[in-house]
Amino acid sequence: MRKVIFGINLSLDGYFGHTGMLPDEDVHRYFTALLSHGSHILYGRVTYELMVPYWPDIAKSQSEDASSNEFALVFDSLEKVLFSKSLKQIEDKNTKLATGNLADEVTVLKQQTGKDILVGSLSIASQLSQLHLIDEYHFVIHPVIVGNGPKLFDTLKLQEGFQLDLLSSKTFKSGVIANHYKRHV
Repeated sequence: MRKVIFGINLSLDGYFGHTGMLPDEDVHRYFTALLSHGSHILYGRVTYELMVPYWPDIAKSQSEDASSNEFALVFDSLEKVLFSKSLKQIEDKNTKLATGNLADEVTVLKQQTGKDILVGSLSIASQLSQLHLIDEYHFVIHPVIVGNGPKLFDTLKLQEGFQLDLLSSKTFKSGVIANHYKRHV
């Protein structure tokens, strides 16, 4: 069975956004490696619209630094599954608009053969965490205090906490720390 993996940047004060967090080459390489283990990435509308068409355009133009260009190519190759009630059609060739409920769609994907399923959206990660459908978490902690922004479980109250087991930790020269956890069973 395929794993569902959530990876995201966050500030020291626990905010999951992009304010004050500037991914460097090491961070891009880390997420490129993570994405290369997957075949699908799940999104809600807001994050999807931040990522697409930006990264597919970079994949075509190769107009950024080498690590960003490589990230863009890997990102563009993934099948994206978009969960949105407001969007009715998608123009990106690698995006499927999900028609079923989140739990059912993810359960079907997990049972298929292939590479891992990635989660690229905070709202989707919150819901899947509540449903105990995320197998691994990659929290990339930036040495910055931002003071505000989105948090995990902002829009959803976690009914019951759960334990994570640390699999690895890596510190980059910038002071960014990437922690990799699996859900404790």
